[in-house]
Amino acid sequence: MTELVERRCKPCEGKVAAYTAEQAKAELRQLSADWRLIEDGKAIKREFALRDFYRTMSFVNALAHVANIEDHHPDLEVGYNYCRVRYSTHAIGGLSENDFICAAKIDRIPTK
Repeated sequence: MTELVERRCKPCEGKVAAYTAEQAKAELRQLSADWRLIEDGKAIKREFALRDFYRTMSFVNALAHVANIEDHHPDLEVGYNYCRVRYSTHAIGGLSENDFICAAKIDRIPTK
């Protein structure tokens, strides 16, 4: 996981191929076990359980900070005590290295 955390996202304007299912599975092993491949391997998703709304919003703000620094933004679903995070690189219609870099960085945000 350390390798991904130390990398930076690169601009992606659709000029690279999306990861194959095998590539995505290999990269997924570098993340926490809570991340799942979804949509036939075109996205990854994780749900974070938090104690209350304040902690949920603090988590979302920290996540937004990472997303802005990396210029790679997830789809979020937020409620009172949860945040569902979905990554996919829209420009290529699937997963890229950027998705896994950001997921690894989000794994480091405290949730307790």
